[in-house]
Amino acid sequence: MNETRLQWILKALAALVLPAFCLLPFGWMLLVCFSRQPDFLLPQVDFAPTLQNLVDVLTDPSLHLMAYLRNSLLVSAVSAAAATFFAGLSAYSVTRLRFPGRILIPLGVLAFSMFPQISIVGYLFKLMASLDWINHHAALILPYTTLGLPLALWIMISHFAQIPVDLDKAALVDGASRLQILFRIIFPLAAPGALSTVLLVFIYSFNEFLFALMLTTDYTARTIPVGIAMFEGLHGQLPWGHVMAIAVVAILPVLLIAAVFQRRIIQGLVQGAVKG
Repeated sequence: MNETRLQWILKALAALVLPAFCLLPFGWMLLVCFSRQPDFLLPQVDFAPTLQNLVDVLTDPSLHLMAYLRNSLLVSAVSAAAATFFAGLSAYSVTRLRFPGRILIPLGVLAFSMFPQISIVGYLFKLMASLDWINHHAALILPYTTLGLPLALWIMISHFAQIPVDLDKAALVDGASRLQILFRIIFPLAAPGALSTVLLVFIYSFNEFLFALMLTTDYTARTIPVGIAMFEGLHGQLPWGHVMAIAVVAILPVLLIAAVFQRRIIQGLVQGAVKG
């Protein structure tokens, strides 16, 4: 067997094994979700397909599934929009304005992102308690926006840096203000990067667990990752079929976003990484 054929075989095996390894947990989740008796630790398991688990979690008001999902969507959308907006303002100042220490802004934000969440959650809880924001959406929107800023800032800087400064000069000559230039010229030209930023910060915020666990107490503000984790404690049992059904519902928004906007996300990231 020659070297070229061996390489082809190894690549083919990797192309088959890696997707199977990544998709196996999701396949098992779907299998349990649509099984009539999903207690997979029992010696005899009935995997007869059924939709009853999904019907139960969607119709049982005591599970508050729709409330958890609504909270996650609201908090994630507002956080993503806010992080992209503030990152755009900062990126414009870094790439367009000449002032001492401007390069320290993205470096400082990047350094902040290296702190683990567990190291600041205690201080954050005290802050939110003093503001009486515990179990409010604002208690999650503020930290999610802050945690999404490093990623948002670096993506926006990479896109803004590719837009010619001559456009700003021409607009200033025509009497436009800096904010008008940002919102009417720079942001539209950097729309792919802004869209990628919004989507990535949204996905990150949607999946965040620790802050949502510490800063919320019930379904009025609790997000769906915490709702799934607290399912056993709230209902005194662990029905795997219902748990997996809730997980299926939880991943649908992120799955749809990734499927619909996959090309946009990749386009925004690649355009920001290629100069010229």
